[in-house]
Amino acid sequence: MDARLDLFASPVAAKVVKHLASAGAAIPDSVIPHSTQELVKIRASQLNGCGFCLDMHTKDATAAGETALRLNLVAAWREAKVYTDAERAALELTEQGTRLADHHTGVTDEAWANAAKHYDEEQLVALVSLIALINAFNRLNVMTQQPAGDYVPGQFA
Repeated sequence: MDARLDLFASPVAAKVVKHLASAGAAIPDSVIPHSTQELVKIRASQLNGCGFCLDMHTKDATAAGETALRLNLVAAWREAKVYTDAERAALELTEQGTRLADHHTGVTDEAWANAAKHYDEEQLVALVSLIALINAFNRLNVMTQQPAGDYVPGQFA
């Protein structure tokens, strides 16, 4: 598959990606665990059908020590026993925040309250920001049909 646009050759795309990436850098691992951040990125990317981001974030998560079992079960997190209650709350918020049009309030009060049980206000800001950012990256890559499979962990560090 060939990309519709060469985002790596475009000066405008380079600026957009640079600013999106720098916004993501504002979310340190100390606010939300790195493993949770990767699970969130993977789940949103699954929902959005973004192969480029799935390739990147599953490889980055593996390189950071995440297990194949947990990565393979992200799409079925509700039935899987391998996630903490906090991770489940983050994944639910990710799903609802990615599928905003599915509910008239976007994110249900129940999903928000559950996330708030596990994350303080600063962590919720980071989580909501992370969900918004990965959705932006997903849309950029899906619309331009960026191919997946060639990512090397740390390639964009």
